[in-house]
Amino acid sequence: MSEHLIRLTAAELGARIAAGDVSSVEATRAHLDRIAAVDGAVHAFLHVEGERAIETAADLDRRRAAGEAFGPLAGVPIAIKDVLVTKGMPSTSGSRILEGWIPPYDATPVQRVRDAGLVPLGKTNMDEFAMGSSTEHSAYGPTHNPWDLERIPGGSGGGSAAAVAAFEAPIALGSDTGGSIRQPAHVTGTVGVKPTYGGVSRYGSIALASSLDQVGPVSRTVLDSALLHDIIGGYDPLDSTSIPEPWPSMAEAVRRADVSGLRIGVVKQLDSEGFQAGVRSRFHEALELLERNGAEIVEVSAPHFEYAVAAYYLIMPAEASSNLAKFDSVRFGLRVTPDGGGTVEQVMAATREAGFGPEVKRRIILGTYALSAGYYDAYYGSAQKVRTLVQRDFDAAFTTVDVLATPTAPTTAFKLGEKLDDPLAMYLNDVATIPANLAGVPGISLPVGLAPEDGLPVGIQFLAPAREDARLYNVGGALEQLLLAEWGGPLLDRAPDLSRHELFATEEGAL
Repeated sequence: MSEHLIRLTAAELGARIAAGDVSSVEATRAHLDRIAAVDGAVHAFLHVEGERAIETAADLDRRRAAGEAFGPLAGVPIAIKDVLVTKGMPSTSGSRILEGWIPPYDATPVQRVRDAGLVPLGKTNMDEFAMGSSTEHSAYGPTHNPWDLERIPGGSGGGSAAAVAAFEAPIALGSDTGGSIRQPAHVTGTVGVKPTYGGVSRYGSIALASSLDQVGPVSRTVLDSALLHDIIGGYDPLDSTSIPEPWPSMAEAVRRADVSGLRIGVVKQLDSEGFQAGVRSRFHEALELLERNGAEIVEVSAPHFEYAVAAYYLIMPAEASSNLAKFDSVRFGLRVTPDGGGTVEQVMAATREAGFGPEVKRRIILGTYALSAGYYDAYYGSAQKVRTLVQRDFDAAFTTVDVLATPTAPTTAFKLGEKLDDPLAMYLNDVATIPANLAGVPGISLPVGLAPEDGLPVGIQFLAPAREDARLYNVGGALEQLLLAEWGGPLLDRAPDLSRHELFATEEGAL
């Protein structure tokens, strides 16, 4: 029974709960059992709610029995990336400097999933303050990819993607600053969506780079992401960047799933020999499948995309250096006092030395330098000009096509530790995803098969104009249906059976 429940999609599980075939308590307990069985190897979770989750599910079952009406995902368990603050649950953003901090309020997306009747299972692992592409920069140890436990699950939201891929949770919340939802989806065979900037509230999301961060859904199907998007999206007066206009139903767009006449632009700068052969082959096979079903495939040029990574790694660290200044040992979080006491400056320095990891320190130093007197115009100012050019590339492309398509990332999942000593190689993992964050446009990644050379998942990314998120769900839903018909079942059915692995953990939570 438990194995059957954890294999259901969120939509299927919600329908079973609504029909009375299964209770929310049974569904929640099944996922908690799965976490207990496999998370020692995967290390997707930093905190698990346990009996509190059961109590939440039991309360929902009682309310439903009393006649209260709920939406389609009520009673479904959900995992929450640790970048989102949660009332009564630890919220660390993967950092020692926030170890043990329990916020007094919920982030708006968390509050909305609670209001919709979903059951939080716990908090998922992540690169510290979302700085990373592999979840190896978590202060609490790396997360492992369920397809190969010696490989990375992507980052910074590798915990959420791994939890969903390992059937520890049917859906999850993530955040995307430069690809942190979409790139983990690519390497774990899951679906990840970065909504339009301002389409989902960032209130209560621990900030990395405020002009780039966006909260979004992580799931195993396009419909599940759409259903979660419909819950968390929409205007929030607590977020000054929130878009006040109404949004269409993303779930309806998935169910429409019609690509006839749709013009799909292939960005030639992101379809090059620099991408792994298996990634490119699966990407083009997916495009051919769409073309056979009525879509028109055209090549488009985005000449300034090649500068996007460089611009991003000036803008993002600059904003991070400002946002992380609040962690000062005075108001909340860790406090380290030097021997014999010390001034507030000395306490602050000791706290940040102990509390921040090497990647966070690297980016704070880089960002502070870029903003310093004499260098602001040369670095940060120039990067903002490049950002404008990237936005203009998108504007020009969308005058001729409805959506853009790229491989989500250049390679399949690499081995843990392989790129830790080469930050520049790590940063290039986001070459295809970063442009969307610079421009504020929405993007989706969904699996299109396994790379023939290593048998690991490959994702395709679609991008749409700002506020046209529904286009992504339409084309994503259509492609998913076509691929499922070809495969005869979900791609994750081909993933290794984690129950066959001998599960053990080191002190850092690694296999």
